[in-house]
Amino acid sequence: MTLHRAARTALAEADVAAKLAAVERLHADWQAGLVRPGPFEEAEPLTEAGRPPRPELLPPKAMPRRELNGPDGHRALIHALCHIEFTAINLALDAAYRFRAMPADFYTDWLRVAAEEVLHFRLLADHLRGLGGDYGDLPAHGGLWETALATAHDPLARMAVIPRYFEAHGLDVTPAIQARLRGYGDAAGAAILDVVLRDEIGHVAAGDRWFRHLCRDRGLDPAVEWPRQLAAAGLPTPRGPFNAEARARAGFPLEDMPTA
Repeated sequence: MTLHRAARTALAEADVAAKLAAVERLHADWQAGLVRPGPFEEAEPLTEAGRPPRPELLPPKAMPRRELNGPDGHRALIHALCHIEFTAINLALDAAYRFRAMPADFYTDWLRVAAEEVLHFRLLADHLRGLGGDYGDLPAHGGLWETALATAHDPLARMAVIPRYFEAHGLDVTPAIQARLRGYGDAAGAAILDVVLRDEIGHVAAGDRWFRHLCRDRGLDPAVEWPRQLAAAGLPTPRGPFNAEARARAGFPLEDMPTA
């Protein structure tokens, strides 16, 4: 089986346990040289990633605020983080599946990202079960996957929007979420986010690296192209507070950010 067919199979899998296992197997097979990219036929249209019947998906504006003011709010926050990580698995798989004729290192990066997102999901889902909940108990939103579809036409657009915008924003907000969890007494949840933050720095770095690679190939100035891609996606200029240390470690320092 080629890399792209295996990635599509994992991406289309709706059963959570089977998807997690498929991603880990694909990552291991890629590292062992058991799957290869190509032939580079056109990607078959794929508008829906595999996901379980629950959680129910609601529009982002219909989602209730997740106040950390008791057990229900605590579970809601961890559930929301679980859903972000589950969606991130599909986003990384989609990058490996959808974009053809990229260098092998591109697929190495996004399969590694997918495997790390599986780890994050496992840690958070286990933690949620320890709190008396489970993934799917509460509604979630599909905004990130909709953004993936909006950038499906071009890997440059995908790298600009998902890792450089949304995942980089995750670097900015994670310390505040950790502080809330510690203040509530959930040191274990905050420690899980230490793992997530460590790995997400690498994910932003990969996205930044491939964004710059594609800009070089097309003779584009990254400082000009990134705001153009954000505007094309209908996204506002990022606003702080920023996690300057994490962004610098990702190779995406604040001086590379556009000004509003």
